[in-house]
Parts: sequence; C-alpha cells; structure tokens
Amino acid sequence: MQTGHYLPRSMPDALHGLVTLALDLRWSWHHGSDVLWRQLDPELWDKTANPWLMLETVSDLRLGTLAEDRDFLDLLQKQLDAREAHFAEQSWFSREIDGDFKGHIAYFSMEFGICESLPIYSGGLGVLAGDFLKTACDLDVPVIGIGLLYQRGYFRQALNVHGEQIEFYPYNDPTMLPVVPLRDDQGEWVRISIELPGRNLDLRTWRAQVGRRTLLLLDSNDPLNDPGDRGITSELYGGGHEMRLQQEMALGIGGWRLLETLGIDSPVCHLNEGHAAFAILERCRLFMQRYKVSFRHALRATRAGNLFTTHTPVAAGFDVFEPELTSLYLGTLAEQMEISIDELLTLGRSHAGNLHEGFNMAYLALRGAGAVNGVSRLHGEVSRRIFLPLFPRWPEAEVPVGHVTNGVHVPSWDSAAADTLWTESCGKSRWLGTLETVEEDLRKVSNETLWQFRTTGRQRLVEFVRRRLAHQQCSRGATRPDASQCSEILEPDALTLGFARRFAEYKRPNLLLQDPARLLRLLTNRDRPVQLILAGKAHPRDNDGKTMLRQWHDFISTYQVWDRVVFIEDYDLDVAARLTQGVDVWINTPRRPWEASGTSGMKVLVNGGLNLSELDGWWAEAWTPDVGWAIGDRLEHAPSQDVIEAGELYRILETEVVPCFYQRDELGLPQEWVNRMRESMACLTTQYSTNRMLREYTENYYLSLADNYRDRRDNPEQVSAIERWHDTLLRHSPRIHFGNVSKTTRGDAYQFEVQVYLDDVPVEAVQVELYAEGIDGGAPVRSRLQCGPPLAGAVNAFTYTGSVPANRPITDYTPRVVPFFPKVAIPLEASPVYWYT
Repeated sequence: MQTGHYLPRSMPDALHGLVTLALDLRWSWHHGSDVLWRQLDPELWDKTANPWLMLETVSDLRLGTLAEDRDFLDLLQKQLDAREAHFAEQSWFSREIDGDFKGHIAYFSMEFGICESLPIYSGGLGVLAGDFLKTACDLDVPVIGIGLLYQRGYFRQALNVHGEQIEFYPYNDPTMLPVVPLRDDQGEWVRISIELPGRNLDLRTWRAQVGRRTLLLLDSNDPLNDPGDRGITSELYGGGHEMRLQQEMALGIGGWRLLETLGIDSPVCHLNEGHAAFAILERCRLFMQRYKVSFRHALRATRAGNLFTTHTPVAAGFDVFEPELTSLYLGTLAEQMEISIDELLTLGRSHAGNLHEGFNMAYLALRGAGAVNGVSRLHGEVSRRIFLPLFPRWPEAEVPVGHVTNGVHVPSWDSAAADTLWTESCGKSRWLGTLETVEEDLRKVSNETLWQFRTTGRQRLVEFVRRRLAHQQCSRGATRPDASQCSEILEPDALTLGFARRFAEYKRPNLLLQDPARLLRLLTNRDRPVQLILAGKAHPRDNDGKTMLRQWHDFISTYQVWDRVVFIEDYDLDVAARLTQGVDVWINTPRRPWEASGTSGMKVLVNGGLNLSELDGWWAEAWTPDVGWAIGDRLEHAPSQDVIEAGELYRILETEVVPCFYQRDELGLPQEWVNRMRESMACLTTQYSTNRMLREYTENYYLSLADNYRDRRDNPEQVSAIERWHDTLLRHSPRIHFGNVSKTTRGDAYQFEVQVYLDDVPVEAVQVELYAEGIDGGAPVRSRLQCGPPLAGAVNAFTYTGSVPANRPITDYTPRVVPFFPKVAIPLEASPVYWYT
C-alpha cells in the first residue's frame, strides 16, 4: 500500500512536513509539536486541537507567511527530526522479542478512542483500544488496528434547562479527519466487497497513522452502494439488530478480507470483544481457499492464532442475533465454506439442536479462539461462570478463560505537570521499557513536591471547569454577565471529588443521592469544604440513565449548590483527561460484578489522584488501605443493598477522606494524604498501565498463538490427526468407565489405584487425573496418574496409579479422564470429560 504524502490542499513546498506531522496521531500524546500548531493559528488550535483540520482551514496568506519564517521552519524541522528518531530508536519489542515473532497482530475493535480529532469511539472499550494502539507504537509491538470509520460516530451531548439530555450527531467529514484513503501500488483506492442478501456491499478503506503503527478503517458511505447501505457505518452502536449485524460483518469479514487483499501476514488475530468475531469465519474461508482443506480443518488450524478478549460482565451483554436474520445474512458465507447454515449457526449456540436459539457472537468468538481472556482478575472469574454452560461437567475454575487486567496509556493521561515530575524523578523513557526502577525512583520525591504538584493540578482543573461552565451557560442563552458568575464556582484549595462515566443503572451514578441531606452537609461544611465535578452520557435509548442525569440537575437546583457541584456536558476524551488530571479523589460505584475492569480510576494514578471505589473490576485486585478507599464486601448483592453501600460511601467520606485531606502539619502539609498519594503513584501506576498490559499479552499470548498457528498451518497432517483424535473422543468417550478405585494412606500421602476401561479410545488420547477443588480461592489440584499394565482379560483397560499429599481429606480427590493431545487447548478445543462417581 502507498505511504506517500497526501496534501489537504495546495501547500508551499517548505511546509509539506506539516502534512506528515498532522497525519501522525502520535502528536495527540507526544506534545512536542504543540508549540508548532499553536503558532500556526492559536485560536484554531485551542478550539479544535486537530492539526489536519487546521491545515484545511488556515488561509493561504498565513501559510505563505510561515513558509518564509525561518524560526517556524526550524521548529518544523526539529519536529520532523524527532519523528524520524522515534522511528529509528530501539524498542522493547526489538530488544526482547523481535526474532521470536514474524508478521502482525491484527487487532479488531468496534471503536478506537485515540483522540478527539478522530471521533470513532463511545466509551471505555474504545479508549482501551486507542491506548492499546498507542502503546504498541511506544513499544513497537507489530499491531495493526482494524476498525470502522463512522460518518457520525457516537452522539454529542447537551442538557436543556430542565436537565434533560439532548443528543446531537455531527457529521464526520473524512476530509477533515486525520485519515487518508488507502491506495494500492497503482494509486487505486482500495475497496473491499462483502456479500449481503441479494447484493454486494462496497467498503472504502482509510488509513490512520499512529506513530509506528497503522489503523485501517472501513466505511460503507460509498456512492456505489444503495442509499440504505451507505448508512451502515453511519452511527456507532446505532440502529437496530440488523444494522448491528451488518456493521459486525463489515468489521470482521471486511476487515480480514482487507488484510488478505493487502498481503499482510497476521498469524495472530486479536478480537477486542465479540463484535469482530466474524473475522474467524472469513479467516477460515480464505484458509480453505488457499490450502484446499475442509471447513473443520481450517477452523482447527486458524483458531490456534485467534485471541478473544471479552469485556462483558453479564451474559445479557453479548450480541445475540435472531436465527432467521443470521441465516439470511450468513447463508452465502456458509455456501462458500461448503457447510450448512445450521452447522454455521451451531458455532453461536449453547445447544446445537435448538434451532430457535439466537446466534451469540461471544460463543462464536470462543469456539473460534485458541485462547480467551477477561480484563481483570475478577472479570476472569465472572467470565468463567458465564461460559460454564459451554463446558458441561467441567468445574467452573477450569473453564478456559484467563485474564489480563486492563491498563491505561500513561503518556496520554498525565498532565504537563505530571510529565515534568515523572521525567525528573524517573527519566524521559520511563514508559518505554519494563518499568523495573520506576517505583523506587518515584519514592524519592519529597512530600512538599508531591503536594505542590497535586495542588497545581486541582487549580488548573478549577480554571478549566469555570471556562467550560461559562460556555455551557452561554449555549443555553445566558447573557455574558450571567455566565461570568461561573468564575465564582468551586474553590481551588477545596477537596475535589470526580465522578464521570456512562450514566447507566448498574454504574449507580446516583448512589451519592441516596441521602441528599447528608450529601448537602458534606458539601457545605464551612471549615472542610467538599466539591464534586460530574460528567457522563446516558445512551439515547436508556431512559433510566437520563432520569439519573435529571436527578443530579434537580439536586443542584433544589439546594442551590451550583458553586459546589458542577456537571460538565459532553463527556469526551478531553474532559476525561482534564478531570483525571485534577481531581483529588475519583469515585466509582458500579454494582459488583458489573464493572469488567474499569479504567477511568487508573487515569488518576499518574496525576496523584486517589480512588474511592466499589471492590469491583481492577480495584478489587489493586486496593489496599494505604493506596485509597473501598466500599463493598466483595460479594454480589441485589439493588436493595444500594442503601447500605451509599451509607458506607458517606461514612468513608465523612470520617476518613475529608479528615485525611484537611489534617495538616505546621507547614500546611497533609502528611497522611501525601503518603497515600506516594503509595498509589509508586505501586499502581506502572501495574495498571498499558505498558504492562501489552507486554503481558505479547509474552503470555501472542508468541505462543503465533507459534501454534504456524505449526498447524505448516503441518496439515498434524491438524488431520487432531481432527481424527477429536472424532474418536466424541464417538467413544461416552463409553469410558471406571472399574475398582482403591485409596490408601501411606505416611503423609494418599495412594490411588484406579482401573479405567477406555473402550476404543487410544491410551495416549487421554489422561487420567485426580482432581480437587482449590482451597480459599486457590487453584484446583490436578495430579496426573501413571498408566500401568493392561487389565487381565479386558480390551484397552488399564490400572492407573499415583499419590497426592495427605494435607486435606482424601474424599476431596476425584479420579477423572480428560482429553489429551500435544499443543491442543483443553477444554477449549475438546471438552469431553468423564468423572468417577
């Protein structure tokens, strides 16, 4: 594909480098070029922070002047040189991994939240994907992003005078976005076609540059398409089930077809949530076409290179499509793969014979993956419970879902002051390596420096909120004198709480409103004032979420606390950054276990903010008393428990958070507070960064997945052997049974002798084990028994023997027979299991 210069308009030759910089989204977190863009047009930069749009907007006269400005040209060349140095520098991946991995990791996501200049995200899933891609740039992990370019994206928000949410859908003009048409070597715009019922859908392709990484985007707004089809990629998560199905086909089928068209070798396909699971089917189809094998062979071979990351904490959150609708849209694909539509639909069902069951995208993703993970330790546990029905007779602890806890791209979320503090204490390249020395270096920062840093962050947030609120007031028709009263809101030295996220019932954004009088006393304490900054959107069809927005508006109006509680409209990446850089305490109140991970609270860590959160998601594994505060008892409760947890939230604020913040020494330093800041920053910032997260994905998943895929691709006889083994298990394992089982105690060990009749299952096709549940949440015990001589007079029956420590009751141990084949994931790829009863 072409990577040459693209000019938004006629540009002076001397300024062509501006195009290169504007199209590289690395500027969105590497702020060395900010001075350059501000010189181009200060007002336009402050309003848009979109260099590409600026190049389309600035006058020819201004460009001509800058083309003659030696100081500006020197600054431009300095930034171009810095960009080239970034591309040339050695990375973590090149030092540690490079020779062990060839090709790309294809990272599919329905949304990418990289910056406001490319508004193709709605919330946490997209922000995580954007942070993931940025970190891949920093560490030079060979990730290539695959997504959709939405004409309108997610909605923009305003509130009317009654506190009711108003939604706006501004058009994303691709010519004003930092993306360019993807062209082939002949200069032709690359188009991908996918089959829809009775017609083809043409998808245009676009390229966004994210430093050393590329994001490929598809959109359906092509004049060659029917008018209705042009709107398929119009709105993120918009429309009904049929449009969602069409979007997911465009992403999964169109995305993998694009990689194939471009000749990009991707041994690993990483599905960021089940939305992209159709990539599994297209990967199979193309593998069948290339290697002339059956669908079953292709699925067995390609799944070894697929990773499915689930973010969903409840089964009801998965995309499920009606059988008739799915059959209509996937019928052609089934024909191309030479399987029946029922066989295809079975991949998305929990019960193969239930023809009325919907097609579950998460089930398809799981059945086409070589590995599956949740996004926090707790979410891994929750996901194992969700997927348990797909693995009958297996213990929940062995449902094949691991976890990689999410993180945040720290350079995107630290303030300028935070960047300076961390650079001075931990070095300029602190987020580009393996982070070993960061904690020790940070601990050397003085209390005075940390507190001044925190105070400065809060003061800058207050200034931003005042400006933002004045703008909101004017937008509602307020006069300038009325809007000027916004300069009186909030106090730069008062304890500042932040709460910002999607307004949804399970996130309980109104938990603080359970006792309005108690909240009011907390906010209006004259000697120990507390102030609260809120932000968040309710989904356009979520009436409960909209009601919660109005409840906060009503509270502010009823008690006239507009100077203590502020709601910032149109929550986006910029607002999120401002809040997380300035608040003292980040509050998060999901109903456990509905927060799969949550990353908003991670963003305050680098900026010295502390967390007060429900013990859910990432906080359930991160919290200790010296880094923040927690509510909840680590159990799951009905909504009736909300009143109790609200009381706990008030109590912690009243008796712990507020006193800790306002207890000062003779120099005015809150020593206990600063100690918590230091522990939070030192212990948690690196652990909950995408640097750690991406290295974990690479070392624990990508390397082995790539090896397994290439092994199966290059050894078709091995795949055939796996298929024969699996068929044998399915036919004959129901007739496996146990004979005599003897248990004896010998010293400090239990000795087992187990007779097993294998029917026609080869002895090497299974293993016989002793199994015991884990204790106090620990890992289960799996002890393999050794196969002895055949049983006399029996066909294919053996005595298996072994011992386990006698440190728990012998009745805890149960013999079982499980499948075994080298390099096959059990029970993900083969789930028959037989237990002794």
